[in-house]
Amino acid sequence: MSTSDANEILVETSGTLGRIILNRPRALNALTLTMVRMIDAALDDFERDPSISVVFVEGAGERGLCAGGDIRMLYESGRAATDAAATFWREEYRLNSRIARFPKPYVSLLDGITMGGGVGISAHGSHRIATDRLRLAMPETGIGFFPDVGASFLLSRSPGEIGTYLGLTGAIIGPADAIHAGLADAMVPFADIDMLRRALSDLPVGADAKAVSMTIATLAQTPAQGTLAVQQSLIDRAFAFDTAEEITNALAQEASAFAAETQAVLLTRSPSSLKIALQMLRLARGSESLEDCLNREFAGSVAILGLADFYEGIRAAVIDKDRNPRWNPATLAEVKEVDLAPFFPPHAAPLFVLDKNPNHGPIRSEPEARPR
Repeated sequence: MSTSDANEILVETSGTLGRIILNRPRALNALTLTMVRMIDAALDDFERDPSISVVFVEGAGERGLCAGGDIRMLYESGRAATDAAATFWREEYRLNSRIARFPKPYVSLLDGITMGGGVGISAHGSHRIATDRLRLAMPETGIGFFPDVGASFLLSRSPGEIGTYLGLTGAIIGPADAIHAGLADAMVPFADIDMLRRALSDLPVGADAKAVSMTIATLAQTPAQGTLAVQQSLIDRAFAFDTAEEITNALAQEASAFAAETQAVLLTRSPSSLKIALQMLRLARGSESLEDCLNREFAGSVAILGLADFYEGIRAAVIDKDRNPRWNPATLAEVKEVDLAPFFPPHAAPLFVLDKNPNHGPIRSEPEARPR
């Protein structure tokens, strides 16, 4: 590990608070495999340390928590047919599960740009704090991918069809909408975050989730009204269908500027990604656990390395930055069911062997040793 890699995550303690700070501000704190492993190692330490009552996860710099995963690495791995992409997803998704099941209060600061993998390390936590600067999105359909990191589980449990709307459009939302969608719990102004950290660090050893919630409540404020609650009924009508074609057609029937703008956004997304994402979201509704969804997402992620749109989307967004992807197939009508078939069979080496006893939880399928 280089000195640069070693500094990608900062781990600190203050009183009973254990802090994990993503430290790649120039890259919008985009996650690397090293960062995933360092977060996991920090959670090991904090879980074992009886003097740590609360974990607090945040991003360095002024721009946000985390813009997602290192998509350039994913692009290069897929092009070169290496196992780097699959290894990253395997360890990232297992970390998402661990966060959701972490035995101590896990407080995540959803500040500024919080997208993709940034949602994965925050929205599965026990206490999700949005700031007034939050810009949250799952923008994957715009790069030929689909919402992952357990987003199919989270979004399928948003009220009505809000999750379908967010997952297909990649819309950027603020604190009120994040709370409405069930991706955040409370809003604390960014100016008050230092006070929140101090208050959490002053909690006694062994402080429980209720004590953390009460501490957050002393600084929480009601955010300005967002868009989703206002548009809930329209979103529920238009996004209730099980095909992307029906959704775009339903939007066209709505006499609303919001509907017209939403339809226009969908028509810029990868048609293949829209269909994959919608099926992922619908299947997630019948899934009993986050881990069931992560297993499905992992299989789909590995399969996406064979999709031309994945490379074209990243090329347009990150490599050439022309913002003009040329999708193939170019329209929803041209995407056939046979084209979608590779994305849904179970992976030969799933992340979790699922135990149906709710008292047991998932069994991690991990014969290999985790590098440190």
